[in-house]
Amino acid sequence: MAFSKTEKDLELLQGAWEQVAIEADGISNPSDDYSAAGTLTIIDRDEFSVVSVEGNVLLKGKFRLDATTIPRQATWVDETGPDAGKHLPGIYNLSGDNFVFVAADDDAASKPTDFRTETGQTLRRFVRRSRRA
Repeated sequence: MAFSKTEKDLELLQGAWEQVAIEADGISNPSDDYSAAGTLTIIDRDEFSVVSVEGNVLLKGKFRLDATTIPRQATWVDETGPDAGKHLPGIYNLSGDNFVFVAADDDAASKPTDFRTETGQTLRRFVRRSRRA
């Protein structure tokens, strides 16, 4: 059975990812509640959890990918936190052990089209965390 591009990307995303960079509203590395050293984003099927180094769940939700577009698109729906229930449109790139996405606020004037941010957008870069760690 052949898998679609979207199904392949979803499979490649499974596991633990450590954030290595953030950009929000055009500003590199602003502090936020989900970026402390050692914080991981865990992908399990179409669900994600952001977990602190102490094991506390900081944020969780679901997402939907579309790998048939250029750039590839994702919609993030937080189940907890200040954006709970909002559909946050974004784009993503997945290459080996590197994952980057840009998501816009649900009411942002412009939706992401490039891997940099404008007002109302957040970019996060991740590297895959080894299962041995």
